[in-house]
Amino acid sequence: MLKIAYHPLYAHPLPEGHRFPMLKYELIPEQLLHEGTIIQDNLFAPELLDEKYIISTHSQDYWNHLKNLTLSAKEQRRIGFPLTAQLLEREIRIAKGTIDGALFAMKYGAAFNVAGGTHHAGRYWGEGFCLLNDQAIAANYLLNNNLAYRILIIDLDVHQGNGTAQIFENEPNVFTFSMHGADNFPFRKEKSDLDIALPNGTNDEAFLTELTIALQFVFVNHQPDFVFYLSGVDVLETDKLGKLALTKAACKKRDQLVFEACIEHQVPVQVSMGGGYSSNINTIVDAHCNTFRVATNLYF
Repeated sequence: MLKIAYHPLYAHPLPEGHRFPMLKYELIPEQLLHEGTIIQDNLFAPELLDEKYIISTHSQDYWNHLKNLTLSAKEQRRIGFPLTAQLLEREIRIAKGTIDGALFAMKYGAAFNVAGGTHHAGRYWGEGFCLLNDQAIAANYLLNNNLAYRILIIDLDVHQGNGTAQIFENEPNVFTFSMHGADNFPFRKEKSDLDIALPNGTNDEAFLTELTIALQFVFVNHQPDFVFYLSGVDVLETDKLGKLALTKAACKKRDQLVFEACIEHQVPVQVSMGGGYSSNINTIVDAHCNTFRVATNLYF
């Protein structure tokens, strides 16, 4: 059964200027239910995550400032919006949803989080609308509980997964692969195990060719027993922030390539959504829903 983490708090309203991107968190499950791709039983609401799992990834000092709502004004500007208790609860539930999703993926082959992909949060900082790094927290959960031993993180959001790269820079059992726009946020990049920086205007053929080669390389050389996939749709040509030129069909093919590689190598995969900033909310939602549709066709 396809299991998908979703909580009403995912669509938590933010200050003016940030509300539009949050609409997708309500609309994605609504669309999937409406079209019959999923049923209500596919959805589960994550609980709060025990802080011991958070500080296995983030520093105690950073976590203390988060939970006490004492980040400085400068640190909050780096994140991109004011820190509130409700916003922090949202991120804690997202991280729990990704851990639960990883456990479901071990049982069913693949599982999703409607939110997540908070890859700019490093061990000591939040950045770019990310407070806690959900897939990094889940990866450490699997490692620390001997549930996985060689983890691959595939980050295909248009922005480099700088926080994820920093968290795992000295962890040989986690291979970080980020394929992103070279001329895009974050402008100070960290070093992933494999970075593919794409020029502005990269089209379907160039992107999919690079990805096909890279997937073969990372699966053969790292030989993972678990995969986390960040499937941002800000790679679309319609995206206001992306600077790449992918069609929706190529974005869907991208997802297919990742899932087929996981199936070929018999590795379970947890998927978090990542970014998407096209002007038309329907474009964002449909592109994200394609990721669920592809997985449903291949796994279920």
